[in-house]
Parts: sequence; C-alpha cells; structure tokens
Amino acid sequence: MFTLSLLSLALSSALSVQAAPAPEVVKRQSITALSTSQISAFRPFTFFASAAYCNPNTTLTWSCGANCAANADFIPVASGGDGGSVQFWYVGFSPSQQTVIVAHQGTNTSQIEAIATDADVFQESLDSTLFPGISSSVEVHSGFASEQAKTASTILSAVQTTIAAHSATKVTIVGHSLGAAIALLDGVFLPLHISGVTFRTVVYGLPRVGNQAFANYVDSHISLTHINNKEDPIPIVPGRFLGYVHPSGEVHIMDSGSWVSCPGQDNGSDECIVGDVPNIFESDESDHDGPYDTVEMGC
Repeated sequence: MFTLSLLSLALSSALSVQAAPAPEVVKRQSITALSTSQISAFRPFTFFASAAYCNPNTTLTWSCGANCAANADFIPVASGGDGGSVQFWYVGFSPSQQTVIVAHQGTNTSQIEAIATDADVFQESLDSTLFPGISSSVEVHSGFASEQAKTASTILSAVQTTIAAHSATKVTIVGHSLGAAIALLDGVFLPLHISGVTFRTVVYGLPRVGNQAFANYVDSHISLTHINNKEDPIPIVPGRFLGYVHPSGEVHIMDSGSWVSCPGQDNGSDECIVGDVPNIFESDESDHDGPYDTVEMGC
C-alpha cells in the first residue's frame, strides 16, 4: 500500500544500509518465540485494524463484513474520514476485550494524496498544544504528524465519551501502515489528555515515525507492540540515515510462520525486520498487507 512512496524512498533506504550508525556493542535480551496462545491474543486487534479500511458508514453500524463479524460484540461510538484527505477512523468499545478501541486506516493506493503524505520524510517537533510538556527535541515525520493532527481533537472527544459510557479502564489503539503511524502518535497524544485509564498501542507494518528522542520517549511512556510480516519493506522506511529510529516492541513474523519478539530498538538480528530486510531491494511488498495470523489487511 505504499507503492509510489516506495519508489521515492528506495534510494534513501538503500543508502541507509551503509550510512546507518554502527550498532552499540551491548548485550541484548534474547529473541524469543511467541506461543500459539500469545499469537492468538493479537487476532481480535488485527481484525480491528483491518476494519479501519472499511467505509465509516459501515464501521459506525458495525456492518463491515468479516472484519466486523470477527469482533461481533463491538459497540461503535464514532467514525469518520474520507480515505483521502483524512484517513478513515473509528472509536468504540469491545466488551469481550474490555477496552476502548481506536482504529486508523492505512494508506489506500487509490488515494494519491495519502501516498504523497507517506513520501514527506521531513521531521518536526510535536505540536505543543496537542502534545503538552514533550521536549522539542522529540521530532517526528511531518506528514504523519499532519495526518494525526487532523483527527486528534475529534478522536479525543470520542474516546472520552466512550470511557464514560462504558466505565472503561483500558484504551487500545490500532492501525496498519500509515494508520499504524497515526495510531502510534495517538498512543503518545491521548495519555497526555486522559488520566485514570491504561493505554496500549498495537500496530502492523509500522514505518519509522520519529527520531532517537521520539523512540526513547515511546519506550519510556508507551505500551507498544509493532508487528512486522516477513520481508515487508515498510518497517525499514524512512531510512535510519535520515535520523529515524524504531521504538522497542517489535514482533516479527518469520518466513516459517513463527512469531518472535525482538527486544530493543531496530534489532539487527536476521530474525528481526532490520536484519531480515537490510534494504528495500531485498523486500517483498506483498508481505505488507499480511497475512497476520491468516488476516489480510483491507475491507
């Protein structure tokens, strides 16, 4: 789904293999395989992320086909976006998971405006109104920041409404592709404005979103899992030589189908995405949409 932006970022990604800073000589935690039950626990959230590709009219009535049927007890509260200038999104409550769900649509290749956003790799400090108290040294992809800002206040209001209506104590934010980047920024944004609940962010095919200071902030403040599928090229862009760094929390789906937890930031093991896909030319774009435990992203 990042088809055109891959062309614009291919050279920078290839260069980043040689230009990325040498890894520090530190002892990493072990890479560990996830159990069947641990993998299955992500499945409801995978379907929630996939449902974000569906038209807001169908997510608001929770009538979006297989994606909605997979979490049949979900109670939608708000939805929006047009899939072009504003990515689709929805908010609601999952009784079975006992959490508010915030979901963001990924890039739709039929919407060139969204693709162009992906290709805008400049970094900027976070908006101090949306992200009060965060240091100006924390910088993020300007296109991703712009996309998140379009829906931030509306989603904040919807989440507050949902928490009050269901006496919720947990909020889970999900997304795939561009939606994963927006979801991660929401994962930073929402806890700054809502207290008394716990937040968790679960995303798929996440591109790098910000600089080292951003990755460090996420590691210190956010419960994040970012799941990468096989040789998906999107998690290795924008390139590290541009100053982008992934936070910790990677889970990598290997060619064998095994899921492994990759500790640390941009883990270079060949069992993790950075080592497995050292440059864009060794990637497979078809892996971007899945399958994630049999689930293909899309509506």
